[in-house]
Amino acid sequence: MLPGGRYSLALLPLLLFVWVGLASAQALVVPKPGPRDLCPVCGMLVSKYPNWVATVHYRDGHAHHFDGAKDMFKYLADLPKYAPNHRRQDIVTIAVTDYYNLQKIDAKQAFYVIGADVFGPMGHEFIPLATRTDAEDFLREHKGKKILRFDEVKPDLPARVDDGKF
Repeated sequence: MLPGGRYSLALLPLLLFVWVGLASAQALVVPKPGPRDLCPVCGMLVSKYPNWVATVHYRDGHAHHFDGAKDMFKYLADLPKYAPNHRRQDIVTIAVTDYYNLQKIDAKQAFYVIGADVFGPMGHEFIPLATRTDAEDFLREHKGKKILRFDEVKPDLPARVDDGKF
C-alpha cells in the first residue's frame, strides 16, 4: 500500500488479469459454425441458433455443430450413423452453450435440465448450465423435471426427451 492506504495503480492490471482469468476459466474456445453448417442429426442451419450451439471438435480440426445439446447427444450415441469417418477417440473437445451466460462450456462438466418450459430450436431440449446452482435455479424457475450430468444421458434418452417422456 502507498501512504494514505491506497493501493499502487501498478497492481490494477495484475488484479484485472486474475479476475478476468477466473471469470472465463470455464469458457472454451471451439470453432464457430459457418453460415452453411448443418446439424448432422436434423439438418437445420446451426448458425441461425447461436444461443443453442453445441460442438464436437476433432483432433484433425474438423468440427460438427448442432442446434442443441439434444442432437449432440443423439450424434454421440450413434457416431457410425452420423459421422462414419470419425472415431470417438479422436474427439478433443465437446462444448455446449451455457443457457445463462451464452459461453461455450465443457459438455462433460455441464449440468443439463430436462422437462422444462423452455424449448430449443427442435422443441424439448437438454438445457446446459455451468453450475449445479444454476441448474437448480433453472429447474425451479422453469418447471424442469430433472438435472443430469453428461455421463447420465443414456442413448435412448434424447428420443424420449423429443417425445416429452422423460
